[in-house]
Amino acid sequence: MKSAYELALERLESQGIERPRQESLSEETRQRLNDVRQQAVAKLAELEILHLNRLKTLHDPGKRREEEEEYVRERRRIESDRDRKVEKLREPPGNLPPTGPQ
Repeated sequence: MKSAYELALERLESQGIERPRQESLSEETRQRLNDVRQQAVAKLAELEILHLNRLKTLHDPGKRREEEEEYVRERRRIESDRDRKVEKLREPPGNLPPTGPQ
């Protein structure tokens, strides 16, 4: 009897969708991935605390809107940075990105 996961993979293949890559990460890489994620969570928590404290002191709707926009921008930057670092750690060794025109 096949598991639900195996059945789902078969359905994906029948639709012409490639199977998810089966990568085996070393313990060191897993730890580094975990560290990157934990650092991002900590930065996001700090950002949110500071943001909420700043909102308490702002009463002008325009200033509050500016603070909200800055908060969203900074949050996206932290998340993007985390995603970039995770993707870089997941790349197989020796898989260098292409450089300028050749």
